[in-house]
Amino acid sequence: MSLPADFLWGFATAAYQVEGATEQDGRGPTIWDSFCAIPGKIADGTDGSVACDSYNRTAEDIALLKRLGATCYRFSLSWSRIVPLGGRNDPVNQAGIDHYVKFVDDLLEAGIVPFITLLHWDVPDELDKRYGGLLNREEFPLDFESYARVVFKSIPKCKNWITFNEPWCSSILGYSTGFFAPGHTSNRAKSAIGDSSREPWIVGHNLLVAHGRAVKVYREEFKPTDKGQIGITLNGDYTYPWDPEDPADVEAANRKIEFAISWFADPIYFGKYPDSMLKQLGDRLPVFTPEELALVQGSNDFYGMNHYTADYVKHGDGNPAPEDFLGDLTTHAYSKSGECIGAETQSFWLRPNPQGFRGLLNWLSKRYNYPPIYVTENGTSIKGENDLQEPEILEDVFRYEYFRDYVNAMAKAVSEDGCNIRGYMAWSLMDNFEWAEGYETRFGVTYVNYADGQQRKEKYSARKMKEIFDAVIEKD
Repeated sequence: MSLPADFLWGFATAAYQVEGATEQDGRGPTIWDSFCAIPGKIADGTDGSVACDSYNRTAEDIALLKRLGATCYRFSLSWSRIVPLGGRNDPVNQAGIDHYVKFVDDLLEAGIVPFITLLHWDVPDELDKRYGGLLNREEFPLDFESYARVVFKSIPKCKNWITFNEPWCSSILGYSTGFFAPGHTSNRAKSAIGDSSREPWIVGHNLLVAHGRAVKVYREEFKPTDKGQIGITLNGDYTYPWDPEDPADVEAANRKIEFAISWFADPIYFGKYPDSMLKQLGDRLPVFTPEELALVQGSNDFYGMNHYTADYVKHGDGNPAPEDFLGDLTTHAYSKSGECIGAETQSFWLRPNPQGFRGLLNWLSKRYNYPPIYVTENGTSIKGENDLQEPEILEDVFRYEYFRDYVNAMAKAVSEDGCNIRGYMAWSLMDNFEWAEGYETRFGVTYVNYADGQQRKEKYSARKMKEIFDAVIEKD
């Protein structure tokens, strides 16, 4: 059971979750700044205005990464620091560029390979106001392409690029359930605007086209000299049929992965939406124009995989509601025979199931012809962790066991199953702003004391991470 000697491992974060400094050095507002200001949208009424203050603590964060033994670090750029208003004809903010250029230089000097996500949900607010943001099929991809070009030109030393983080979340949580910015939903008790039956499919399509535009720019204008690689990061859970004897449950378990992952991956690898989605959604799924298809198909140099958990899946009744996005099915923590997916965590949607990680790595590899995979997020919250004080909060044995078991499952997927996995980034380097859950849910291997100047202290899992990887990575 082993990973190749050049396997990269480290940690991941996202700009709005860790940076803070939302009004510093010319940064413009994002849809998340606006969303957090609406009462009731964030569980504890907080926002990302200070978060972990990582914008002002880059040296401290790099020292932490180095101390933990990380060989790579995935972080996202704040588009609105670089182009505060977001658009292709709007002014560029040099201070924002300079910040990230220095950060990349400092990471490389510390021997840490940067993986940069261009957009991790924090769309410039002005683009939402100007033309509907992600809903605009013409404008948004062009503005994203222009922003991407500015970044590629400014940071040639970065060789690993991710266009979007989890377009499923931007589409479904932002435009169907309304749990995430900008909060669109058909539920008029939650939002005055939105159509959950149509908007998420439009947004998903536009994100794919914008991804394709950025990839084309990188490949044609930068890759020949910079020699880097570019892909997209998709999220999805593994699934098991609720009743393995029921063919309809077996089919539904597969369909759930198609609705979550293949929605984006099939157009990229095969040039079409999955048949299961076309069947259920019909004309609500936009049709790729020939130009769009040329941009999207074949646009991944690698597959970015975010993965946390698994579900038991029970088929629906064949009459899904117009706003259904799962694929006419329900998800369950227990199977028909009473087996449990895994222990509860602080996150209602997350229960550890390491064999599901191996299962999904194989599912993806078989469907998409064994592409190079980077695991760009994987991790867990712990039930009640935020209620603990020091030193108990630092003894996150549950998280250590999660990482140990998941990394071992991944090593088996490589050495026994032949999956092509190149790197792994744990979520997350530190506790941070967990979106709609505010600061109540912690995912970090490092404790952040928000009440005492964002002070960081390594937890047990942080100290054990290198040991976990040393045990499975081949020695040179």
